Amino acid sequence: MLIVMSHNATTADVDAVVRAVSEMGFTAAPIPGRERTAIGVLGNQGYVDDSKILELAGVQQVIHVSKPYKLVSRDFHPKDTIVDVQGVRVGQGCRPVMVAGPCAVESEEQIVKTALFVKQAGADMLRGGAFKPRTGPHTFQGLREEGLKLLAVAGKESGLPIVTEVMSPDNVGLVAEYADLLQVGARNMQNFDLLRELGKIRKPVLLKRGMSATVEEFLAAAEYILAEGNDQVILCERGIRTYETATRNTLDLAVAPLIKEMSHLPIMVDPSHATGKRSLVPPMALAALMAGAHGVLVEVHPEPEKALSDGPQSLTFPGFGRLMEDIRRLTAFLGYA
Repeated sequence: MLIVMSHNATTADVDAVVRAVSEMGFTAAPIPGRERTAIGVLGNQGYVDDSKILELAGVQQVIHVSKPYKLVSRDFHPKDTIVDVQGVRVGQGCRPVMVAGPCAVESEEQIVKTALFVKQAGADMLRGGAFKPRTGPHTFQGLREEGLKLLAVAGKESGLPIVTEVMSPDNVGLVAEYADLLQVGARNMQNFDLLRELGKIRKPVLLKRGMSATVEEFLAAAEYILAEGNDQVILCERGIRTYETATRNTLDLAVAPLIKEMSHLPIMVDPSHATGKRSLVPPMALAALMAGAHGVLVEVHPEPEKALSDGPQSLTFPGFGRLMEDIRRLTAFLGYA
């Protein structure tokens, strides 16, 4: 439920509505606006009798919102959210953002070399996994804290903000010491304890769509983070699992414009994990931007054939350079400076 106050409602009127909502057993979330205040009602599982609310001074309208995600929806928050990652702005109206780097941090030489190259080529942020969720327990699982330290070195050398994955609620504090944007991988999209912990910190979060998640489940997962007070969330489409086996996943590019209709949060696309094939990454990155994505994440490795993780989908340095040239032409065509 969304309570819309009249433009001349006083602070006392708003406070009275908040108290009334609390007395009903729900949580009130005031949303100040330029001309009027709205109050979101959280915690209701069905229709709520609004007769008492409508009688209160200053209440103009009550809108019943049935979606399981409220703070994430445009009903509660019609204005686009811009997420700021160390000065890199992600969202509607901002220049599309490029995030690049290896799937996994393997050594200082590898990550620093990659960071310096992608920076020179035009990347805005550096991605790299220190904690790696792998399907098999005997495969490379990441360097963990040592990997975070190497990312910090690469970030300092290149001047790029760091994007890396956090897998456990217990590691949120540790990863937040090093990362500028904390990533939730597809396998952890519904790790609700992790999402709640990320909602309590004041650092931006990149939330990837689960490989079998519906759009509603995707947005409901983001709601867990916002409900704890952190609205700096970037959504990321990385492909879903279907019956098709020709690509690693099926890239659902319709999600980009659809999410922009349904939510105020920015949406990015990861064509590397979606396709699993190096040759498909550049065209799908360009297609994602044409579909309206606010940015793209791609994997880049100095020697993909020797990569400890996801080598076949990682771009070479020359390949990433060519992609960035194409992206510059595309963004100019789309009207970005």
